[in-house]
Amino acid sequence: MLSEVQRATLETLCDTFVPPVESDTGDPVEKAFLARTAGDMRIAAQIEAMLADALTPEEVAHLGGLLDALAEQGLAAGVPVEACTQIVLGVRAASPEAKQGLTQLKGLTLLLFYGLPDESTGLNPNWEALGYPGPISAAPSPEQAPKTIALTEVSGEHVTLECDVCVVGSGAGGSVIAAEAARAGRSVLVLEAGQYRSEADFNQLELQGYSELYYGGGLATSEDGSISVLAGQTLGGGTVVNYMNCIPTPERITKEWTSHGIVGLGDHAAYCREHVDVVMQRLNANTEATTQNATHRKLMAALDELGHEHRPIVRNATPDDRAENCGYCAMGCQHGCKLSAMKTWLQDASDSGARAVVGCHAEKILVSDGQATGVQAGVTHADGSITGLTVEAPNVVVACGAIESPALLLRSGIGGPAVGKHLRLHPAYVVMGVYDEPIEGWSGQIQSLVSDVFEDLEGEYGFLIEATGMFPGLIGAIFPWSDGTTHKALMQSFRWQAPFITVARDHGSGEVVLDDLGRAVMRWGLGDEVDRRLAQRANVELCRLHRAAGAVEVFTAHAQELRWRSGEDFDSFLERVDAASYDPNDVACFTAHQMGSCRMGSDPSTSVADGRGELHDVRGVWIGDGSAFPTAPGVNPMISIMALAHRTAGELLDPA
Repeated sequence: MLSEVQRATLETLCDTFVPPVESDTGDPVEKAFLARTAGDMRIAAQIEAMLADALTPEEVAHLGGLLDALAEQGLAAGVPVEACTQIVLGVRAASPEAKQGLTQLKGLTLLLFYGLPDESTGLNPNWEALGYPGPISAAPSPEQAPKTIALTEVSGEHVTLECDVCVVGSGAGGSVIAAEAARAGRSVLVLEAGQYRSEADFNQLELQGYSELYYGGGLATSEDGSISVLAGQTLGGGTVVNYMNCIPTPERITKEWTSHGIVGLGDHAAYCREHVDVVMQRLNANTEATTQNATHRKLMAALDELGHEHRPIVRNATPDDRAENCGYCAMGCQHGCKLSAMKTWLQDASDSGARAVVGCHAEKILVSDGQATGVQAGVTHADGSITGLTVEAPNVVVACGAIESPALLLRSGIGGPAVGKHLRLHPAYVVMGVYDEPIEGWSGQIQSLVSDVFEDLEGEYGFLIEATGMFPGLIGAIFPWSDGTTHKALMQSFRWQAPFITVARDHGSGEVVLDDLGRAVMRWGLGDEVDRRLAQRANVELCRLHRAAGAVEVFTAHAQELRWRSGEDFDSFLERVDAASYDPNDVACFTAHQMGSCRMGSDPSTSVADGRGELHDVRGVWIGDGSAFPTAPGVNPMISIMALAHRTAGELLDPA
């Protein structure tokens, strides 16, 4: 893929990100960690192999151009690491494109350095120095945890299948509609781009979890790198990897959505009774199994200290939820305690006769005379071969997520002018606190507390306060990097760190478009002034919370380090956080909630589907996931997606 010179430059770049650090420590584990380089773990070769599978020739050429620019500036083997660091920082500042490219390569280097397990031991050699245990329990055997959802296997050059309802996507929305349609006696086929993974496949390894359970292998970003995308791509979708925060649709949101023309939400109490409550009951949503780990106890103490209300989250978990393992929740629940769509609605669908095809990429929806006739797709097998698949169906439910759902409609040439527009993402920011006692944020429930005290900072727009887990690969990738020595020092306090996060209700919006190959491209940024102010305020408030909780150090996820240490001027620190750059690739920002890009509404010029969920321009095509939302709900959306899908299923099954 790369020339020899470019390959050598990439190796030097990786060793600049993770250089050897001299130390007089007497601890052999610490000494080995500090001395270890990216080259010792062959990180550059890993990156090249990953990118060879993911990039087009044009994208490879762009990468090569960046490496050539670094080489022209003198980045090469044998050059002192201090000089290499200055070259990297200088090239990074040269253009937005160089900044984005180096941000991505830095993130990949650190993700692999801190996440890649050794082939012989199954453990990453850096974990011991961080105090991170890696996997703490073995997955059950396939016999102990059998797969019970019925699949349809396809083979050969091309296969044609028939059904009454074809559901594209198996996450929160698609699973509910599949279950309701199958229960009503319809023949149902679910198409899922990911694979069927269950308890026996979940080994608590971060990198394997990303590659097998996440959209884009967990590496997807917006076009300019402004925001990283965390979305599920497996049977059960995001519900298999989410944090189980079950929040009903707020009444103010159902009123807002009703004003856009959505049917069935005008009577909020009836909507909750007929749809929200049904969903909550099927998921066994409860607080009895909610417990606080050390991270959340710090957050609770901070909220109490500042006089802010908070509450335990409602979780879709069984009563025998094993809290000690829940820190690995984002990599799938080994014990089946998480009542994801895979464990509930999809199982219901299967029990009622539905079938699923996995590894299936939907290419376009087939239409004749304004009526859906099916789906054209391709099924990729383990050996890389592809079977063409045509599904003949009069009803097609588009539920493949708010990035891929509009892409499917755009490839199909249907949905009208609003397809891909009005994308909402609930942008999330993280600030780290370092404490004087171990936190071990990978231990205990990954999320268990929420505060909405800041939900209405800008009218009806604000953010939730929550917390998250500690994953060395992901955390290492988003930490500030000014030089490799400082970054390793930050990682050495990993065991003592707690990550507090915000999840904002976005005021502005982004969009999804197609590239020349028909792939989804997400465009998003902080062009909206309300959203930019919320981003600044979110980082400031998270810093305040850490100090109130007793942190001895606080630092943000800005590329340029912003850190406060006990004894320093805290107000001055907050001023620097507020004034920092929130431009693309200058601060880590995430979305775990993608919504709105195929929204429902009464106006075909500004919405894709009508108030029932059926496309304005094609009969028999329904929007069944979070892309149907007219606006962002401002709360974790799983329950809203499922409840709205439950309502849409009724419209599909009883159009009268």
